[in-house]
Amino acid sequence: MDAGLTLTTNMALVFGLLGFTVLMLVLEWIRADLVALLVIVVIGITRLLPVEQLFEGFAGNAVISLIAVMIMGAGLDRTGMLGKAAAVILRLAGGVETRVSLLINGMVGSLSSVIQSQALSALFLPVVSRVSSRTGLPLKRLLLPMACMILCGTNVTMISNSPLILLNDLIASANRNLPPGAQTIQTFTLFSIAPIGIPLLLGGLAYFALFTKRLFPGDEEDRQKVTPGRTETYFAETYGIDGDVLELLVTTDSPLVGMSVGEVEQLRGAPLILALKTGNEARLAPPTDQMIWVGSVLGVLGKREAVNEFANTQLCQVQTRLRNFADLFNPTRAGISEAVIPPNSRWIKQSVGDLRLRKTHGISVLAVNRGEQVFREDVRNVALRAGDTMVLHSFWRDLAQTAESHDFVVVTDYPKEEQRPSKIWHAAFFFTLAMSLGLFTDIRLSIAMLVGAVGMLLTGVLNMDEAYGAINWKTIFTLACLIPLGWAMDSTGAAAWIAQEVLVYMGNWPQWGLQAVVAIITLLCAQVVSNVGATVMMVPMAINVALASGGNPSIYALIVAISTSNVFIMPSANPVIMIVAGPGGYRRRDFLRVGIPLTFVMLTIMLVAVNLVFGRS
Repeated sequence: MDAGLTLTTNMALVFGLLGFTVLMLVLEWIRADLVALLVIVVIGITRLLPVEQLFEGFAGNAVISLIAVMIMGAGLDRTGMLGKAAAVILRLAGGVETRVSLLINGMVGSLSSVIQSQALSALFLPVVSRVSSRTGLPLKRLLLPMACMILCGTNVTMISNSPLILLNDLIASANRNLPPGAQTIQTFTLFSIAPIGIPLLLGGLAYFALFTKRLFPGDEEDRQKVTPGRTETYFAETYGIDGDVLELLVTTDSPLVGMSVGEVEQLRGAPLILALKTGNEARLAPPTDQMIWVGSVLGVLGKREAVNEFANTQLCQVQTRLRNFADLFNPTRAGISEAVIPPNSRWIKQSVGDLRLRKTHGISVLAVNRGEQVFREDVRNVALRAGDTMVLHSFWRDLAQTAESHDFVVVTDYPKEEQRPSKIWHAAFFFTLAMSLGLFTDIRLSIAMLVGAVGMLLTGVLNMDEAYGAINWKTIFTLACLIPLGWAMDSTGAAAWIAQEVLVYMGNWPQWGLQAVVAIITLLCAQVVSNVGATVMMVPMAINVALASGGNPSIYALIVAISTSNVFIMPSANPVIMIVAGPGGYRRRDFLRVGIPLTFVMLTIMLVAVNLVFGRS
């Protein structure tokens, strides 16, 4: 690094853009992907990077690798491989809590080394729910450890999370801006970080094996209470949704005649309307604008006494048994389920009513759970947030089809057919082939991963529409547009200037001390901005700190990428943690009690392992 580097106009522009990006990501006034698009536009207008380099992120190794990994993960899920994983856990565990927990944590930790973390958490949520309901083990003791182990396992390979996929591209950018005569910074191959990732994985397994019961204390009575069989008792205790499914016949004198379903639901004491039959047409989840006429039959859910009172007031007849809706309410065809809103959902900030789920998807929203608050009254006006848990009633078929959009993640274990079980060996072969090419050949990682993805498409594991649907385009755009910000920090000298100022105060510190400071700053950044944003900001600075202090820049860059992935303290800091927060019924103190010690354990193991494996330059 040059001595006596002075702050330039371009550096100031980069710092201003960096500050704006952090502020927008924290306040969430603008969507993260739109913020990233704005960043790339500003960089282009201000000429902080050459125009021909500006859009290289979209065709970069990181973005193509991530797209291929998402497609392969969807292919593995489509063949039912993860359903088989749940069966293996149940068979091997035998209902013993410590064994169940160890098997789940070990399995997700291992799989997260090759499957993207957010996708894996969404896929395993119903799997763990199934295990919990069939063994009677508390979901609270299974979900958060599972999510944490997914994050611990993402450090075994270079393809399982965005920061590590992005790392080599940022190192390549740093190499382009090295001073003359400086040694080229080494990039990482697919499994080159396994000697660091495996100790982190084992450390996480040991942590939860030893302390799970202390972290989530509870006696046998509590255990049974929180077990989510997703039964009528569970929904009654958790959401107050209880009673019987009854039929109401609308008579000639009923004031309901000529009213819409939405208007009836606003009446005092109205039960939940789950179905409507008018003439010969019966449907589940009737739209709010569907009209009610003489002879219409309402399928409602509520306590019998309350339903009888409502029927008397509205001059309706209560049928003694299900004559019209017995087939619709068959539990093998329809039922109540829970679903979580993930951070990348298009439904965020939209009200339940605006989504028109009844009309477009045949799904009724019965309640919304947000932390310790349950919305049941006027649920149509509730604006959804990331992490909200919705209680839904629908046909299982409609639920499965709507879940394909990835706008919610179904928690409940519900009856569904595996779509392509006959393709399981095709998926396994091409996945193994992609891993082998990345490990044993000098083919670029993006090409190796594409071999697996294209192979699954050609053999019918997925079709092209399903492949497009499997890609989280918000993540892709955010990643591709923020990469140039990291390049601008390098090319303008902004990262080198920060490193210079840091070493004014810490120049005499030992390497392990500097590495610890870099890791802690990165951890703090990752708590308030996305892991991609923290990586883009911190890797250029960390590399320049290493160059100026005589350290190994590869080690410093790797420390940043790993630190941005191991964020366990705040559920909002990582989508993997956020997805399990609602279904597990966790409170803020649960995340602090679990996350703070685990963060310290991971930090210690990481610093020791990277120095033992890679040494110092």
